[in-house]
Amino acid sequence: MQLLREVRKIAVREQATPQAPVEQGLRRIIAEKARKPGFRLRDASFDGRGLNPEFAAAGWDRLRDLTYDKSPN
Repeated sequence: MQLLREVRKIAVREQATPQAPVEQGLRRIIAEKARKPGFRLRDASFDGRGLNPEFAAAGWDRLRDLTYDKSPN
């Protein structure tokens, strides 16, 4: 409620409606958010030639097992 009282004081001082300072504040927030760039994941790729030939035909289960050093079933 204190915030609403402050808004009303500002509106009276500026001879405006109570909505005017609220709109002004919201416009500032929107403009500030628009200036900030969004999150961007860094490029962590590397130059390679894809999978080694020995793994090219392997299925997901085999690749996962090799990744976690599990012996194949």
